Amino acid sequence: MGYGMTVERMKYVIWAVDMSRAVGFYTGVLGGKLLKQNEVISEVEICGGIIGIHGGGEGGRTWTGLSFQVPDVIAGAAEIVAAGGQLVREPQPENGEPPHLAMCVDPEGNEIMLTRKRHAA
Repeated sequence: MGYGMTVERMKYVIWAVDMSRAVGFYTGVLGGKLLKQNEVISEVEICGGIIGIHGGGEGGRTWTGLSFQVPDVIAGAAEIVAAGGQLVREPQPENGEPPHLAMCVDPEGNEIMLTRKRHAA
């Protein structure tokens, strides 16, 4: 068919004020694999997805749309806070189930989400 351009690679880019701190957060807290690092752009792979971290960020709050599934969002949120991040609000139980969602902020001001796999009713 031949429609569309040839896409060679895809990554999601976020901003960082402090490149070392950002790379440390995504590799240390979220277990990412560092693919490339310099002061302008770094790349971290998490579960097959690539996050590009671009220097020159202003540190303002930005919703990224990034979501990370973890076994326990309360424990995960605590790890984010311990690493210099923040919670938008404490994870809330829902319908008597443990929390399945934690809205968080990385140390650079990027809003991310932790989710827990929900069991079918």
